[in-house]
Amino acid sequence: MAQSLANIVVHLVFSTKGRRQLLRDDERDELHAYITGILKNLDSPLIEINSVRDHAHILFAQSKNHAPAKIVEQVKSASTCWLKERSPYYSDFAWQAGYGEFSVSPMHVEPVREYIRYQPEHHNQEDFQTEFRRFCEKNGKPVDERYAWD
Repeated sequence: MAQSLANIVVHLVFSTKGRRQLLRDDERDELHAYITGILKNLDSPLIEINSVRDHAHILFAQSKNHAPAKIVEQVKSASTCWLKERSPYYSDFAWQAGYGEFSVSPMHVEPVREYIRYQPEHHNQEDFQTEFRRFCEKNGKPVDERYAWD
């Protein structure tokens, strides 16, 4: 076969370092647009993105030409630099070292999109750590509490 095809949709979740409540509404839309551009440059088109004060959810079609860890590294490092350049408020901003990346079947893309859209409302009832533990358990990847919360 001369053609290479892939349909790999992933739900990426990561927190600010120490789960600090740093992400402000003032920059949120621009941050999302910036991350969208990073993914586009990595041949990994965005499907949905949202964030709250201490973490981000990103649903995208992962490129077949870039390793997952490299995509995450680029998203986190470039967006960190962008935030720091944007405002002195973010001078000591950092994302946590780790992340969760979970595969999404085609039939579940829309429910995951909806879930991501309603992050602020969802987090009125559940904090990030509880949510992340639930995702990991649901995906057969139990959280190692020694390393998950940097």
